[in-house]
Amino acid sequence: MARIQIPIDVLTSRLNLGERFSGLRSGSLSNRFSNLRPVSEFFDFKRLSKPRDFAEMQSRVNYNLGHFSSNYAVVFVMLCIYALLTNPALLFTIIFVTVGMWVIGKLDGRDLEIGQHRFTTSQLYTGLYVIAIPIGLYSSPWRTVLWLIGASGVIIIGHASLMDKPIDEAFSGEAV
Repeated sequence: MARIQIPIDVLTSRLNLGERFSGLRSGSLSNRFSNLRPVSEFFDFKRLSKPRDFAEMQSRVNYNLGHFSSNYAVVFVMLCIYALLTNPALLFTIIFVTVGMWVIGKLDGRDLEIGQHRFTTSQLYTGLYVIAIPIGLYSSPWRTVLWLIGASGVIIIGHASLMDKPIDEAFSGEAV
């Protein structure tokens, strides 16, 4: 039976994945958080208001996603930490797989000898996956990922749509 080969470069070139994520690779972590807004500006309750219509909400979201992007990244990281701390089985699975792969990597391709038994790196990786996959399925990572998407979406889009633009920015787009 002949194997079907899919040209991956044809699929990925249409999506422009390389260009979309080039900004993430080129910038350092300190550059990413250099435009972190102060907490007093992020939680300015005087600027909270209900938008009049969908167009105003869309304008606010477009402005605030760019203006508070680093703050929203911090909110997302805090939600990730909270999700891992409230799901200890998933945290254990992540630590178990990370430490297991680190230990196997430290062998540098040599076999592991325990007593009279000899294990190759292939056997060690297989054993790690045989143990990690059931534990990983038990820890419900999809539930955690879906909660994380929902919670961060509600918080970030909710904040971005309720936070009004500053006065000087609100009138900059209008024709005089």
